[in-house]
Amino acid sequence: MMAGKHLAATLLATVLLFPGLPAFADQTVVERWYAALVTVDEDALSNLLAEDAEMKLLDLGVVQSKPEFLASLDEWREAAKGLVVRHRVEGTEDGVTTVLACYDFPANDVLMRETFAISGTRIVENIQTRLAESCEAY
Repeated sequence: MMAGKHLAATLLATVLLFPGLPAFADQTVVERWYAALVTVDEDALSNLLAEDAEMKLLDLGVVQSKPEFLASLDEWREAAKGLVVRHRVEGTEDGVTTVLACYDFPANDVLMRETFAISGTRIVENIQTRLAESCEAY
């Protein structure tokens, strides 16, 4: 029982001494997300999404559940051939990470702002907003 108390105290001290740890964990989830998205790794994407996750593409007026998103991956696989995604985290607050992302397709590029609501190691909501038809502002 003492070992359990010692471990809990150590974890609490770590969180208090390093308050950026949850933000770092969220950024790790985001890094894994983009890596899986570019390679269209369905298993990794599925594991990153909470069961009740929602994907919201604001400029298209589309909201997808996890099963709907995963079902769309066959189409995405074609669109993503040769894709490079450059992204940078703009900030993390209250479990929501905001990212500026350039989707650089072979024929065009698109600048997006995306937010990821993350709980633990799972994305519960992803909101995508198109900012520009090019990545000049990236």
